[in-house]
Amino acid sequence: MSFHFEERSGIVPCQTPWGEWYQTMEEVFIEVNVPPGTSAKEVNCVLGSKKIELFVKGREILKGKLFGMTVADEGTWTLEDKKLIRIVLMKTNREAGNCWQSLLEGEYCANPWVQDQMQRKLTLERFQRENPGFDFSGAEISGNFAGGGPDFSNLK
Repeated sequence: MSFHFEERSGIVPCQTPWGEWYQTMEEVFIEVNVPPGTSAKEVNCVLGSKKIELFVKGREILKGKLFGMTVADEGTWTLEDKKLIRIVLMKTNREAGNCWQSLLEGEYCANPWVQDQMQRKLTLERFQRENPGFDFSGAEISGNFAGGGPDFSNLK
């Protein structure tokens, strides 16, 4: 479901020195630019439930404690066109209120504007899941959206 919502509504990336990262309610995506011609044998990527390590040609690109918990055995990485590493991490907490503020604890933080946009996006994704007959991909949201937006569950 997230894929189709993201496909229609775009992403809110957080730029980093090595590329960018972005998130949905379920996943965190990391895109790392590597030198053209990089082979998979030159990539060493370790994905844990709370940590990540990425080395390319023996050089450390990413290493540290993730901002949130992930499902370790569902994390994947791919090398695309020998110049881009795409890492996909599955969040353990898949609620709209679980908006990561940074990729690693204290590193690669989203600036306040990007953080605001990420939280808005996750809130709209939550609304889309709760109301599958509607299309929220182009919607604007204002007001109380922090923490996943207002709770309408008691209105049923």
